[in-house]
Amino acid sequence: MTAGAGHVHDVVGVGIGPFNLGLAALADPLDLDTVFLDRAEEFRWHPGMMLDGATIQVPFLADLVTMADPTSRYSFLAWLKATGRLYAFYIRESFYPLRAEYDAYCRWVADQLGSLRWGRTVTSVEVDPDDEDLYVVHARTADGVERYRTRHVVLGVGTQPVVPEALRGLDGPAIHTSQYLDRRAELQAAGSITVVGSGQSAAEVYRDLLDGTRTHGYRLDWVTRSPRFFPMEYTKLTLEMTSPEYTDHFHALPEALRDRLTREQRGLYKGISGDLVDEIYDTLYRMSATGPVPTTLLTDTEVTAAAWDGEEYTLRLRHGQLGTEHERRTQALVLATGYAAQVPDVVLGIAHRLDWDARGRLDVARDYSVDGGRRRVFVQNGEEHTHGLTAPDLGFGPWRSSAILAVVCGREVYPREQRIAFQDFGVPTGAHPAPAGTVAPAGVPAEAGR
Repeated sequence: MTAGAGHVHDVVGVGIGPFNLGLAALADPLDLDTVFLDRAEEFRWHPGMMLDGATIQVPFLADLVTMADPTSRYSFLAWLKATGRLYAFYIRESFYPLRAEYDAYCRWVADQLGSLRWGRTVTSVEVDPDDEDLYVVHARTADGVERYRTRHVVLGVGTQPVVPEALRGLDGPAIHTSQYLDRRAELQAAGSITVVGSGQSAAEVYRDLLDGTRTHGYRLDWVTRSPRFFPMEYTKLTLEMTSPEYTDHFHALPEALRDRLTREQRGLYKGISGDLVDEIYDTLYRMSATGPVPTTLLTDTEVTAAAWDGEEYTLRLRHGQLGTEHERRTQALVLATGYAAQVPDVVLGIAHRLDWDARGRLDVARDYSVDGGRRRVFVQNGEEHTHGLTAPDLGFGPWRSSAILAVVCGREVYPREQRIAFQDFGVPTGAHPAPAGTVAPAGVPAEAGR
């Protein structure tokens, strides 16, 4: 139920994914009036990819709260203790929780928070007509429309499935991986299946379907634009890029350079688990011992067009290195083509107050605010283009939530580490500028300038 017409919340969160759920958990013990709204009826984390045995790709410390407050009652370890699984997890000797465990943990936290409001579809955010320092969030429910006045708005609407233009609007059994488990039986009834895309989701779906080539009798292909099946980068000095210092460095770069780096760095967190790459190979090797495996893996290959004739798809494929095109037929498609942040329509009513870049994206400030320095509207996981690869990182989420809460509270509630990396990402502080004319241009031997 909406609070009284004159009631003002400190924070209204739009969307309840892991990041706004973490913010709600960290705000819970503070003297704040917060409410978080979501159109879903309950918390569910990527239900379409809740495969048996699949793990999350970050350690258990990257839960909702621990990196901000290791003593929080909402930590993953607290959930393990509460559910009697702490010793079993200890004996298991793996830092990486099962995906189903992470979902169950988040649901456990959500069940304890009184600030969450489910079944609320936010329709608009507007400036309060009675006080320009406040905002009004409107939400539609089964019983009507609710209205929430607030000092701060935190947008945590998450990312949406991406489908390349060549594959949009197809009839027939073409599904995004977000729907995979709900449609798996339908896929396995087809005579052939093609997985399109790269990254962990594509690899997990391919592995999940691979054994079925024998039991169900279908052909299974995997088509990816990537020149090879890239493993995720786990080396420790590379992981230092998920740090406050690298985020500072990235945010200060020109927009065009940030965009280029974003494209180049996606392999650092959108690659495939090395263990899964090896498991796929080992499975193919094992299966090949008893005969040819009905599968084809195509790298550096892009789907440029697709058509459905009522029985099967005709895919037009282009090989990147060779520049040649060919066609391939398949009866079902799985689109492992990822997710992307989008500007939610609900903010269009306050668009004049928000900061935008040259490409029409939210120009998110270093403190995650996006409203021209007013520091009243914040973004969670919609700032990869401004903050780099820390934006979608679960382990960095508590740091970001701490930064937002510091603004809301006017003080540093959860101390944030400002320097954690051994390396410098730009020119070191105190470095002496080189005198003009003494350094040869890049690629030119120093002797050539004498």
